[in-house]
Amino acid sequence: MKVSHGRHGTVLVGVDDAPHTWLAADWAATEARLRGAALRVLHAVGPGTEEDEETGRRLREAAAGLLEHARARTTTSHPGLRVDTVLAQDHPAEALLDASQDTDLVVVGTRGRGGFTGLLLGSVSLKVAAHADRPVAVARGHTERAASGGIVVGVRDERDEPAVRFALAEAELRRVPARLLHAWTPLAAVGVVVPQVSQVDEEQRLHARILNQAARPVAEFPQVHTDIELVLGSPSAALVAASERAGLVVLPRHVPGGRFGLRLGTVVHAVLHHARCPVALVPIG
Repeated sequence: MKVSHGRHGTVLVGVDDAPHTWLAADWAATEARLRGAALRVLHAVGPGTEEDEETGRRLREAAAGLLEHARARTTTSHPGLRVDTVLAQDHPAEALLDASQDTDLVVVGTRGRGGFTGLLLGSVSLKVAAHADRPVAVARGHTERAASGGIVVGVRDERDEPAVRFALAEAELRRVPARLLHAWTPLAAVGVVVPQVSQVDEEQRLHARILNQAARPVAEFPQVHTDIELVLGSPSAALVAASERAGLVVLPRHVPGGRFGLRLGTVVHAVLHHARCPVALVPIG
């Protein structure tokens, strides 16, 4: 798994002809500029276009026009940014996953159709978020806070140092504060009886140790003002509430141990669909 914030990297964004494309492309361009990286814009026409030569030609011409529009739009709003374009002949999710192998960050969007459906992710974004082996950002909500809003990182357990480090590096780039958040619900509240942690104060100490261990990368970023917060309550509700004022929410994505394990946990799934700002997933394990 690759997590890099050095200069001369690459940010990859997928575009199509839907309205959400430009939110994702603009956010990705801002992220690339912050990192001193190049922006790679990818559009996939899907396999099978060669079966009908005329249809294939028209699709490729339309795709090339879309990519050129994306390049012109991005270079106009971000002068000096290096923008490369890629026309892939594959299913969009597979094309993005393949192209992500030599990139530092993949950016996708929401459906963007307004109303309730505008909150939801499409199948392409969900598949890329669930399967990429590097950070994936879903551009949604208040994308205009990309360079100024604080960074919130949700901590699940002691293994989440890479996600914390990614979040702190993002905060350092933006010169904004970071907030490490670990939310938990007392076992007694969910009807579970475990004698050694039956008391809320003992549970709290256990969760505080989890958070403090995951927070060790804070020492590597002395310039970043960081708050470490232990919250009593639903993790998804706490993170969605925190997204109201954030520029980016960062979450660890724990790779399932079994072949048929869920690719996205319930907390990640809820935050991806309901956060009010972009969400970045950092694969763990």
